[in-house]
Amino acid sequence: MSPQSKDSPLAPEWLSVPADLNTLEPKMWARDAARNDSGELTVGGIPVSELQQQYGTPLFVMSEDDFRARARAFSDAFNNAFADICGGVDVYYAGKSFLCTAVVRWVEEEGLRLDTASGGELAVAAKAGIPGADVALHGNNKSDLEIHRALDMKLGRIVVDSLGELVRVGDIAERRGEQAKVMLRLTPGVHAHTHEFIATAHEDQKFGLSMAADTTEQAGLSAAEEAVAAASAHPGIELLGLHCHIGSQIFEPDGFALAAQKLLRFLAAMQEKYSIILPELDLGGGYGIAYTSVDTPRPAAEIAEAMAAVVRSTCAELGIDSPRISIEPGRAIVGSTTFTLYEVGTLKTVRVDAPAGDASDAGNNVTYPRRYVSVDGGMSDNARPVLYDADYSAILASRTSAAGPQLSRVVGKHCESGDIVVRDVYLPEDVAAGDLLAVPGTGAYCWALSSNYNYLARPGVVAVRDGSARLIVRGETEEDLLNRDMGV
Repeated sequence: MSPQSKDSPLAPEWLSVPADLNTLEPKMWARDAARNDSGELTVGGIPVSELQQQYGTPLFVMSEDDFRARARAFSDAFNNAFADICGGVDVYYAGKSFLCTAVVRWVEEEGLRLDTASGGELAVAAKAGIPGADVALHGNNKSDLEIHRALDMKLGRIVVDSLGELVRVGDIAERRGEQAKVMLRLTPGVHAHTHEFIATAHEDQKFGLSMAADTTEQAGLSAAEEAVAAASAHPGIELLGLHCHIGSQIFEPDGFALAAQKLLRFLAAMQEKYSIILPELDLGGGYGIAYTSVDTPRPAAEIAEAMAAVVRSTCAELGIDSPRISIEPGRAIVGSTTFTLYEVGTLKTVRVDAPAGDASDAGNNVTYPRRYVSVDGGMSDNARPVLYDADYSAILASRTSAAGPQLSRVVGKHCESGDIVVRDVYLPEDVAAGDLLAVPGTGAYCWALSSNYNYLARPGVVAVRDGSARLIVRGETEEDLLNRDMGV
């Protein structure tokens, strides 16, 4: 079968018919995912049918070796690229993408640190035993309880988002007779080329301290500058440096470069104006992965070298020593390590009118087929398509097929018309009830955003390594759901 740019007029422009529907595109899968001699998808040598038999479906299947390899790749690449600039980089795994105690231990064993975004994530970190000095806490509305927990754990950094929160953190620490290690999250006004709801560095959003002037009661000062002055003067604060995060699922380096330049210039200005030395600069994360064949993720080494070049040249231009740099990859480490395994249930094919603008069929009442393939999960285990219009891919996992391609829409079992797992994908024409489908790239923000909508139990997470599989998060049961119902 030769690739075609658009086999079905209903397909989006970017979707091509694969040359071989049975092929795994490497950039979308864990390194140890493959098909065995019988054509079944395997990870770490384990066939998906064995995983289904033991753990059921839906099921998140993660390659531990791939997770560790991606974590090491970021650590090695950034340490090498920044060795001559600031002696290396502190790599914080963004736990909000996916977190459990096993993952925290892998992160620590591979030499990374951990970024958390809530008291619950701090609880996971504490239970896993990672040193508090290697943990960061984010959040635009931290509770007093979360701040106390961060101080109890002696966290390496608390990232502060607002002037009011800065005072609260400092006052709590001062009352305890301590100093909180604080970084200030700034909004550099850099727009990442991404979905509006995951672009987080422009001004009109909830995160961070504005770098624009005249944003505070002190005329001429930005919120960022006022926060630096206030943090430096507060006895309960040890001001470590600055932080920014420009968004998520970003492929081009321009946004990172511009944000780094703006923060370094701000850092230099604070040094000149107030003689305040800010020794650390966190440039956040947001590096993209391949969810579909047209996504073009950059290798960790390429990202690191591009960012190092900007930091090196900007510091030289400003005549300052480079601060210690840190980054926060999450999706780029865990995303492609994992696929979700589903069993196919009902199938139906509908006829759809010719798309608007299809001149060849205009006025001819021409319709085209679209097949709906229903699986035993859905928006409760992957909310990203309904939240962000996110695109995914899928393959027939339980076998290979010589059948031709059919444009398909993989949907879940929820009572919602928007319950779409994969909006458009070419699957073999002979996909049938009982087949297994695998959706790659579900390691990040799928289990983490999962819900019990329609009282579906959340799936388990299985880690595979060296030919063996183990649960790292147990799937829920109906009994788990009913245990919270006080009327039972």
